[in-house]
Amino acid sequence: MTKSEWRKKIKQVLVSIEEKERKERSLKIGNFLFETSQWRNSKVIGITVSRNFELDTSIIIEKAWIEGKTIGVPKCYKKNWEMEFRELRSLDELENIYMDLFEPIVDKTQVITSERIDLLVVPGLVFDRSGYRIGYGGGYYDRYLANFNGSTVALAFMDQMAEKLPYEEYDIPVEQIITEKGLLL
Repeated sequence: MTKSEWRKKIKQVLVSIEEKERKERSLKIGNFLFETSQWRNSKVIGITVSRNFELDTSIIIEKAWIEGKTIGVPKCYKKNWEMEFRELRSLDELENIYMDLFEPIVDKTQVITSERIDLLVVPGLVFDRSGYRIGYGGGYYDRYLANFNGSTVALAFMDQMAEKLPYEEYDIPVEQIITEKGLLL
């Protein structure tokens, strides 16, 4: 399958998961993440704010705040196809960009440089067992990862796993993948 065929297929799968099941599976994945040394040793975590059909990242954001960790969420700039992370201290610092996609409000948040991020939770629609992923097609994370030196992890439902995906030479695999079955990579 092509990347766009994978995107379409997996998005349909994600949309079909009932909200209660999505919450339960997200909590299970979050709990596996919280047991990792990467989580325990991280002070600053980069993570997206999930959309309704995605794995629920609010569990992770709230746990980080409880533990006194700093949360950075991405702000994308389409004009130059760049992304930066901005510190999120409250959900009130988010704005709906379009189609239930929330990003930090620039006037209310401060930039977190990539050097400060200890753990980056890399989103995607589908992942393979080598750590490669297919995202939404903007290439923001691929460009960001090219100069990122911290740890990377992907959180995914088993429905989002594939044996092997097509990838380009510039694609950078994540170091770990955690599903509701535990650590896969």
